Amino acid sequence: MKRFAHYLAESQQTYSYRIKIVGDLHPGFEKEFRKRLDQFEPVKIADTKQTPILSHPVGFDDHTNESVNIIDAEFRYPATPQQIEQMTSLLGIQASRVRTCDLEWSIGMDQELMGIEQQPSPVLTNAYPADSAEQKQAAKEYSAVGADKSVVKNSASDAEWTVAGGKTPPAVTTNDLEQGTKSPMSTIKRPAKPAVGRKTKD
Repeated sequence: MKRFAHYLAESQQTYSYRIKIVGDLHPGFEKEFRKRLDQFEPVKIADTKQTPILSHPVGFDDHTNESVNIIDAEFRYPATPQQIEQMTSLLGIQASRVRTCDLEWSIGMDQELMGIEQQPSPVLTNAYPADSAEQKQAAKEYSAVGADKSVVKNSASDAEWTVAGGKTPPAVTTNDLEQGTKSPMSTIKRPAKPAVGRKTKD
């Protein structure tokens, strides 16, 4: 049967972090840094891993062509990024060169970025294929000036194509109607206008 202390130890929550430091570390830094992390009661601190030199290290926008040192750590007490950065500052590493984040979140982000890098380049960024002979000919014809355009030469009267069903007869408009002298409004004649004005006697 397990003792109460054992159950208590199993139920204790721990806090996992991934600490990233860009650039080379001076000799003795890791030993002194691990000693300062003892205040958070570390459960486990993994060996430092160093990436190859990266043109743009993820999370370090102000740094280029540098490697990143990665330290995965698990503590019984939570540590804030500000506390980690303060420790590295006391050891001669600028705070801008340090990033501290949750371990699971960091692993997920790294996997997502790897997936993005492995994706094929989008079609929109690919170069257009070379023009075919028909496209070159069409471009030449439409870039011509004035009467040299093929669309002008191939006018309706000279077209070599026919419409299915034959030619359509021209439409009849009011201009084609016979013109007369009758009013189109009414045939009623108006009576003569009454005389107006005062007549003077002779």
